[in-house]
Amino acid sequence: MSADFRNIARAVAWRSVHNFLTNKALLIPALIFPLFFFASFAGGLSAVSNVPGFDFPTGYTAFQYVFVLMQSAAFGGVFTGFGIARDFESGFGRRYLLAATDRRGIIAGYGIAALLRAFVTWAVLTAVALVAGMQIDGSPIDLVGMYTLAILVNITATLWAAGVALRVRSIQGGPLMQLPIFLILFVAPVYVPLSLLSGWIHAVASVNPVTALLEAGRGFISGEPTVIGLAFALGIILPILFALWSRGGLRRAEAAG
Repeated sequence: MSADFRNIARAVAWRSVHNFLTNKALLIPALIFPLFFFASFAGGLSAVSNVPGFDFPTGYTAFQYVFVLMQSAAFGGVFTGFGIARDFESGFGRRYLLAATDRRGIIAGYGIAALLRAFVTWAVLTAVALVAGMQIDGSPIDLVGMYTLAILVNITATLWAAGVALRVRSIQGGPLMQLPIFLILFVAPVYVPLSLLSGWIHAVASVNPVTALLEAGRGFISGEPTVIGLAFALGIILPILFALWSRGGLRRAEAAG
């Protein structure tokens, strides 16, 4: 890792995090969005836990917390993609290209910023969930596993959104960054376990990679780990694939000048 890589990554990350923390238009939606879903799902739909066959031992609040954790991880990456698109649309992204020799550091810097943004959101979300009475049956090691999966989801979504943003270089690419993430999240077992789904949604959820991530995360928080190998395999393979995707986007941005 060259000094140029580290310097550009540090500069991009610092600017992105500074903008996030000092701009209410960026900070407030990033906090309100997951809290809204958490309140809607864990509170408004808590009666779902009484459905016959719903046997998650740690309670519905924890069941939904894992989904909202993964959702906020994914959308944190998407919102970072919005920031990349804005930077290139305004011309600031071109300054990064001119300043950097090892331009992979640009993507790394945005990735670091996306993780730091996610940590802020998760801290607030977790505090609210605990105040709401969320039960945690998993050990500290289990919780490390759950948050590691969330980190991998954030990295994957950031690389996907970066690849789109660097190709389009306009905020008009926002729907393309967001819609696939939204769809893949909501055709997973959001409200009930996979075993209680039926019809086409069960068929789609069964092959949806998000399902394995959710099941593993819910297993961790309940102290009954499951599908760990599959979840972490996906958590490692997907970022590698989307790293290639984002690198291709960076080449397109370089070629466009």
